[in-house]
Amino acid sequence: MHISETRAADVPPARRGLGATLLPLRYAFSQYALYLAGCVLFAVGATCFIEAGLGTDPLDVFALGVRDVTPLTVGLAQGGFAALMLVVWAGLKRQVPSLWPFVTFFFCGSMIDLWLHTGLLGETPLADGLLMLVGVALCALGSAYIIMSGIGIRAMDLVAIALVERTGRPFWLFKAVSEVALLAVGWALGGPIGVGTVFFLVFVGFLIQPVMTLNGRLVGLPNHALPDLHLPAPAQVGDQAA
Repeated sequence: MHISETRAADVPPARRGLGATLLPLRYAFSQYALYLAGCVLFAVGATCFIEAGLGTDPLDVFALGVRDVTPLTVGLAQGGFAALMLVVWAGLKRQVPSLWPFVTFFFCGSMIDLWLHTGLLGETPLADGLLMLVGVALCALGSAYIIMSGIGIRAMDLVAIALVERTGRPFWLFKAVSEVALLAVGWALGGPIGVGTVFFLVFVGFLIQPVMTLNGRLVGLPNHALPDLHLPAPAQVGDQAA
């Protein structure tokens, strides 16, 4: 997986400034535009899942569970989890991590808080199942945009990649363990698990790569993270951001 933060992390901090290491800003306007659009779309989609009341993705199951038993917001819960993952990554890699994964989680989580506070998505005339399907489409599109921007890879995926490099075991193993752990903790705290959780894990993950391919072929959007992605080959799939 060739993600911008992953490549940047391989450059020794001594050759870059600490500020450039923690929060690299040398991205093109098109990357920032894709990143912002992806975060907004993903946050709206995640809120659709939550408002549908049929269960949501593992990270939001965890964040909503934390929100219910603490004074923390969804944004703070997601940001805190991202910070923990970055600490683990730094320990595994012995490097200073980029803070973009934290920004992604905190930003998307805070927008979810805002949408939940307004209650607008919960007042749509769509049935719960249809609202969930809208969430699937928006989360897949938002995830694709975040990946294509090359900014803010998910913090848990950074840890999974580092563990793959250290142990030689497959990426999916560490990815599955992290998702199951989030679900278990979130469920124990009262987070919402249901058919929506299954739909998110199966369909959002499946749709990300085709959406990236279609955006490149039909719309001409650049893929800064996976520039060589032309055909929907499973070996080239990147993981979602929010």
